[in-house]
Amino acid sequence: MAKPSQESFDNKKRNSPALSLCCSHRFPSFSLLYIDIDLYITVGFAGKVVSSSLSLTNSCMCNSTPPVPPKVKLRNSKENKFVENVKSLVSPSISSTPLDSLRRGNWVKLICGASFEDVVDIRNLSLVYTLAGVDCIDCAADAAVVGAVNEGIETARDIVCIRRPWVMISVNDDKDLHFRKAEFDPEDCPADCSRPCENVCPANAISFQGKSTSGISYNTEAPRVLKDGVITDRCYGCGRCLPVCPYDKIREVTYVRDAITTADLIERNDVDAMEIHTSGRQSALFEELWRALGDSVGNLKLIAVSLPNGGESTISSMNKMFSIMKPNLQSFNLWQLDGRPMSGDIGRGATKESIAFAVQLAKANERPPGFLQLAGGTNAHTIDGLKKEGLFQTTVSEYLDECASTINSSNSSHALISGIAYGGYARKIVGRVLRSMQSQHGGAASIEDHPEHLLMALQEALALVGPVKCPSLSTKNNVYDR
Repeated sequence: MAKPSQESFDNKKRNSPALSLCCSHRFPSFSLLYIDIDLYITVGFAGKVVSSSLSLTNSCMCNSTPPVPPKVKLRNSKENKFVENVKSLVSPSISSTPLDSLRRGNWVKLICGASFEDVVDIRNLSLVYTLAGVDCIDCAADAAVVGAVNEGIETARDIVCIRRPWVMISVNDDKDLHFRKAEFDPEDCPADCSRPCENVCPANAISFQGKSTSGISYNTEAPRVLKDGVITDRCYGCGRCLPVCPYDKIREVTYVRDAITTADLIERNDVDAMEIHTSGRQSALFEELWRALGDSVGNLKLIAVSLPNGGESTISSMNKMFSIMKPNLQSFNLWQLDGRPMSGDIGRGATKESIAFAVQLAKANERPPGFLQLAGGTNAHTIDGLKKEGLFQTTVSEYLDECASTINSSNSSHALISGIAYGGYARKIVGRVLRSMQSQHGGAASIEDHPEHLLMALQEALALVGPVKCPSLSTKNNVYDR
């Protein structure tokens, strides 16, 4: 699938119908509201609340002209009854900075996938989760993918003027599960094969249809015919197809992101953060990548290192990597605790390893500076697991008092666990809505053009993000109950 240029993203943005409300300097009284039965976005003028159909025009873009109320397509009386049920639960974190969220422990990151490159889905996912209030969107270190993320973010901010999440790109220093693709020749598959690979793939990245599918060129409505086999842009390397092939025909193709290309990407003005995936076992490879990135890292607001649980050697590995970064580290840093990679969509038990990793690091002495964030198997059950361990939005000082620990920390008022990154599970719950929309309106559909699907997708996203951002509100009002 040919990836669109940044110019094509800009052209599409200029020419497509906008689902937008004007920015806050024109309409400072907007509110993002959460709904009991259905979720609606409303905008207030002079103390009055107007129900939005989400079918707005792009005639009121931010500029210096006098404010003009946006044109709102009126809905019928039955739909207008939803306004009466609206509860104004404006999240206080919706206007806080990502850095504030890290300190408070309510940081939420969306992981699009280090190898997931379907720009249509990425753009729609970024739009939905920006509205839901995530602090960061993590994506592949690819110019077209970064462009899709940024377009999704800016379209969301046209709808409601909320603060912009950070855009993070992911790279690797060596062979890594997140940086691989499945590959096989469908001509080698026996005709009577039951094709378990197609059924087990969580990304719908394996096709045996031989006909037009949801793989659509980003800047055209013309469908393209996909060849049978792996849809490379959609494969994010989970590896679930590898063991189920009864004929052992599927192989993995691994790769390492080029450091020079990554440095060029960082120097653009639309990338805020970078994550380095590493095993932690080969510090020489980590150092080689870090040196190759050079001064480009000075453009970043956050540098994350994602590593698996290496047991007793984890802390020493972290300290070694921090010593490599420190001379050239001009931003905040974060450690992503990758429990069970790419498994959050499997079920409740998938999050156990990420919780255990968090407990291990929370109790560890002499760990290097940096925020701690969970990943790998995270899902709707992760918060409960953190609460059981006394780690959910617990400050360092509170935890030290509880454990009578000797851990030293200069930031005792900050949360011990800064937040959660959601990947496979986050994509799954919103992806169901995207598939439904695409089956009705085509694979290139932009979700803001279909408000009924936008509302459903946003409701799913808020059910995941909301309990982290506003746990007291979600408990009191049951807005996020599943």
